Order: sequence, then structure tokens, then C-alpha cells
Amino acid sequence: MRKGVKGALIGGVCAAVLGGGGYGAYNVLSALHGDGTPAVRTGPPTKDEIRDTTQKFFAAWEKGQSVTAASYTNDSADAEPVLTSFSDVAHIKDVHITPGRATGATVPYSVKATVSYGGKSKPLAYKSRLTVVRGETTHRALVDWDPTVVHPELRRGDTLSTGEAASPPIEAVDRNGKVLTKDRYPSLGPILDELRSRYGDKAGGTPGVELVIQHASEESADTTLLTLKAGRAGKLRTTLDARVQAAAETAVTKYAESSVVAVKPSTGEVLAVANHREDGFNAAFLGELAPGSTMKIISAATLIDTGLTSANGPAPCPPTATWQSQTFSNLKGLQPDLKATLSDSFARSCNTAFVKYADSVQVDSLTKEAEDRFGLGKNNWKVGIPSFDGRVPASGGPDTAANLIGQGQVQMSPLNMASVAATAMTGTFHQPVLVAQQLDGRELATAKGLSPATVGQLRAMMNRTATSGTAAGVMRGLSGSIGAKTGSAEVDGQSKSNSWFAGYRDDVAAAAMTQDGGHGIDAAGPIVASVLRIGG
Repeated sequence: MRKGVKGALIGGVCAAVLGGGGYGAYNVLSALHGDGTPAVRTGPPTKDEIRDTTQKFFAAWEKGQSVTAASYTNDSADAEPVLTSFSDVAHIKDVHITPGRATGATVPYSVKATVSYGGKSKPLAYKSRLTVVRGETTHRALVDWDPTVVHPELRRGDTLSTGEAASPPIEAVDRNGKVLTKDRYPSLGPILDELRSRYGDKAGGTPGVELVIQHASEESADTTLLTLKAGRAGKLRTTLDARVQAAAETAVTKYAESSVVAVKPSTGEVLAVANHREDGFNAAFLGELAPGSTMKIISAATLIDTGLTSANGPAPCPPTATWQSQTFSNLKGLQPDLKATLSDSFARSCNTAFVKYADSVQVDSLTKEAEDRFGLGKNNWKVGIPSFDGRVPASGGPDTAANLIGQGQVQMSPLNMASVAATAMTGTFHQPVLVAQQLDGRELATAKGLSPATVGQLRAMMNRTATSGTAAGVMRGLSGSIGAKTGSAEVDGQSKSNSWFAGYRDDVAAAAMTQDGGHGIDAAGPIVASVLRIGG
């Protein structure tokens, strides 16, 4: 199967707080203007208005009157097709909506209904909530429209549909044959949907009949909400490791808006992918964010490969560095060291040491290193499901310096940085994969990798960072061959920077990102260390 109102308007009138169940409602004018016309209502909706609007909206929704129900929202044009798909395309009938106790203008409710298609019927039940606001132009009390009003998993542009599934179901198993389900590994929900969409017909199954969310992008796999008639599942082997996946799932739940990926450096096989995000987005594979100082792995390799310095060569760390009128500084508390080597500045994550080389590197040096050595930025990765391949543009001006420290126009995902850590460890680029190449014969990306001399220096610097540098606190206690790099990326409008961390232990490399998480050791670091502790 394929397929606003923001806040209350306050007029030029005096407002007085009324009682009424804690709603804090403002005065609703019922007097007449001087010309005899009724005055418009202003301020947040009253308790009675909230009750009246929700009752009318629910009643129309229950009857399948999508146009009428949409008229009680503040975005009828967007609401109407979603409500129509609910009754007409998803074949959801016998709808009963039970409102709960309102909190201010927010009303929770439960939905019970029946999905019927092709002679098959099943009950459907879920909970959601809505908020009533005052219309900006109509001044009516209206439902503040969002697709989650109809179903909590709907997003903008999504619709509901019931019919024969677009792909046969799959029984995904890990590298050792252990079954992987979204119930046991919640992060795998969207990943399993994508794998089914791409490989269901290759795994030998037959499709069933399902209620699904059809997403706005046709490249996104349907999300199954209810199975009316089960299809026959085909077995699909993945590269995941259930033990490492379980560790990743547990680790990300400790920090909001977090994602992590673990790969096997010797092969590029993805061992784990986990997200803990409010929006359900697979940022682990698809995130496009500045990676902060984890980018210094590539930057250090660039300086070495272009002959500008070496691990034991000079990389002074002044308190500030200016490049084309933009002044860069270090993390608070970092003492300057004008005699520092590249290894010293790398382990301490000195920004100014790298910025000072901005006038020596070519504008495209970092881009070429990322593409030719680390396999990034060519938009040619074929992991098995959609992924972002990293972006390291040849930026001039102040961004030449900013890119060297993982800011500017550089963008990465945790998958990208896990691959970077793996390449730094082995010297060989293996494009990450989630399913075997032999399954569909897709052509994998290639890169020439790093020289033995560069690898030796990178591993020494990353090991120093993990044992006595900025990553030592979270990597402590990990045995074997270890290395790491911390990172934090400042973002406009955030109280704290995004936390980044990339590291390896023996034949496992991992990278994590926590939005608004602070320094690398504050959130992303503990996540990676937890994964390496199990996987290494």
C-alpha cells in the first residue's frame, strides 16, 4: 500500500483572572461595542468552551464526519484528509472516544474502534490528547491541530490505510540467529520497518492485511499499527548483535535525545543502533549535526597526511586563535600550552591548535581527506536502509577554521563517526552495512583508507585521549586496545552544547550523540563506554 494557533490573543481590554478548575482563564467579553456589534472573545478558552469544543469535535469524528470534525480545528485543510483517511481509507468504524480529566486546556482521551477489511475485523484501542486554543482570526475555541490528535504515532503528512501489506513480513535475526523484535528492542522499530520494506520480498514471505501509517515520504517504510490477517514471515539475517543491541538500548535511555551506533571495524558490519528520542527519528543513521571535536580525528589525519605536522610535531595551544576576523577559544578551564604537540592538543581537545592551521591547509584538504580516506560525503553508502553519508564541504572564510573543529558546515551522524573511529583504528574503510551485500548485490562505497604511518599516529593519540586525556574518565576500566575522542558542538538557541563521543575497543567501534547533552563525557561518552564494555 502506498499511497496555527499559538497562544492567546489579548485585545485592548482589561483582563481579569477567573476561577474555574485552575484554568486561569481571562475575562471573556460579552458586552457590546459602541456600534452595537458583539465584542469578540479574547484570552485563553474557558472551561466551558474547552468542554464544548472537544465534545463537538469528538462527536463528528465518531460519526466519520471528517469535514465537520476538521472545522473544529485551527487547521481544517490539514486535518480533513487525515480524518478522512481514518474512516474511509483505514476502514476504522464503531468509534468511541472517552475524554479524561482536562489539565488546563489539554484533554486526554481514549479511542476504541473496530478495523474491518476484506471480511476481517479487529478491535483497535489507543490513547492520545489534544489542546484547545483560541483561533487567531475566528476567536473561536478550536482544537490545536496536530496529526497526533488522530493517532499518537502520526506525523505531518502521514495518513492511515488498511489493506494488503506493501511487503511480506520478516523475521529479523541477529548475526547469531537470535530473533529481533521491536517489543524487545524498541529502537529497532523503524529499522525493522525499513528492512521489511526493502527485503520482505527477498526473504520468502507472503503479505497479510494490515492497518498502517503511510508516511509523507514514499522512501519511508509503512509503520504497521494492527495486523488483521497475518502474512507468512520470511527470515532475514542482519549484522546486528543482540547483546550489543541490548546494551545500546539500555545506554541511550539514560539520556534524552540520544543516539548510538556500534560497528565492527574489521568488516564494517553494524552491531547495534539505538535511539532515545521524543520524535522517534532514526538520528543514529540519519542525523545531520555538527560533530564537534570528534571531527578532530579527521582533522588530525589531514594535518599528518598533508605534511603540516605529526603526532609528535608542533600544534601550539594558545588561549584564543583568530581566523578571518572570527575568534575561536577553548573549553573553559583549558590551560594554554604554546609548546604542545599535536598529540598533546588532540588529547586535551584544544580548539585553537587546529584553528591555527587554517591558514596552512587548502580549502578542500579536509574534504578530500574525508572523502578519499574515510569514505564520507559522496552520498554513495548503501547500508541496507536509508542513511546519511556525512558532509564535509570545501568551505572558505571562517568556516575553513570552524570545520577543523567540527563546527562550521561539517555535519555527521553517529553512524558516520562510528565508521570514522573504525577507519582510524584499522586504517581500512569498510562501508557500514546492516544486511549482507550478497542479499541484493548492491555496490558498496570504497575509499583508499589511511597509510600505516598515519594509522599508528591516530591510534596513539586516541589511546592517549582514552587513558589520560579528556575521555579517560569514561573509558576507565576498559581493557584491550582502546581509543577515543570527545566532542561538544555548540548550537544556537540551546542552553548546552550537543554531546559527542567516538571510540573503539578491540574489534568494536562506537559513536554517540546527545542533543543538548553538554560535553562529550557528560552523556555521549557514558553511552559509548557502556556499549564498548559489552561489545569488546
